[in-house]
Amino acid sequence: MDRRNFLQRASAGALAFAFPRPAEFRAAASLFRDTRMGIVVHSYASRWNGKTASTKFPPLTNALDLLEHCQQVGAGGVQTVIRDWSADFVKQVRDRREKLGLYLEGSVALPKTAADLPKFEQDVRAAREAGAQILRTVSLGGRRYETFRALADWEAFRKTGIAALQLAEPVLRKHQVKLGVENHKDWRADELAGILKNLSSEWVGATIDFGNSMALLEDPMEVVKTLAPYVVSTHAKDMAVEEYPNGFLLSEVPLGQGLLDLPAIIAVCKKHNPNVTFNLEMITRDPLEIPCLKEEYWATFPNVSGGDLARMMRVVRQSKKTPLPRVSPLSAEEKLALENRNIVACVNYSKEQLAMR
Repeated sequence: MDRRNFLQRASAGALAFAFPRPAEFRAAASLFRDTRMGIVVHSYASRWNGKTASTKFPPLTNALDLLEHCQQVGAGGVQTVIRDWSADFVKQVRDRREKLGLYLEGSVALPKTAADLPKFEQDVRAAREAGAQILRTVSLGGRRYETFRALADWEAFRKTGIAALQLAEPVLRKHQVKLGVENHKDWRADELAGILKNLSSEWVGATIDFGNSMALLEDPMEVVKTLAPYVVSTHAKDMAVEEYPNGFLLSEVPLGQGLLDLPAIIAVCKKHNPNVTFNLEMITRDPLEIPCLKEEYWATFPNVSGGDLARMMRVVRQSKKTPLPRVSPLSAEEKLALENRNIVACVNYSKEQLAMR
């Protein structure tokens, strides 16, 4: 592709990426009437096991609290951490989930070595008995560009990350539970797709996060298209950006207030897996810094092009100039209130604008 064609296509792509068209939202909405929007526990960054003695927004301390709350705000299910659940607690969760008519997904840690397998199997079994048929996991808890300062360190992690999935797969197959590996600001989409293709298991797929991979200079729509053949669940969100001296700032914002083409993303996921679940991850926090103009950011990206950087910065500069939300100046009670408003707004948007039930 010559330079002129590249610039024309990049500009057109940036505009489409940054400014979704309302008419397309309405046209696509009819596709989603058999779909419910659940909520990821990480949406409650302030309230989950919170330390604030709030009467209006009391802490959510376990899966039972989360189920009750999500039913009250109109969500269709929950995705929550499963770790060391007792047989009695598993029964309580199963009974309450069935009574409320909600779905349950689990979030589990991968086994790093064979010694971790008994613990992993215990959590998988608990999830299955509580009614979860889908689990979500991450290979890296942190962010690639913050965790690794040398390519060799990333390559070592890559090997251990693949080995962990290979260890987990027989357990998942045994218990007939599917695992979705999230694009968690660690794997780029083609890397994760390659791993899943090589693993070639119906029990290990992808949990597609709609916005995370922007931090790795990827186009969200291309990420979805690349990972959709493997999708088992999602983290649904909308994103906004803002330029800063070392690159750009990235924030989750309420659905419909950001730059993602949500109907198109959802439609691609449902095309590849009609039963895919959509779990809201609306994290109310200060913007994340994506220092893509600093040299050290690039240490683990030998194959990422300047074109990727140019496209992303074009999107940033053409996006709406509304300041991103900052929560650090707020009191603890104000943070809880804003978090709740954002989540409720997203659930309402999924029903009113995306015609989910």
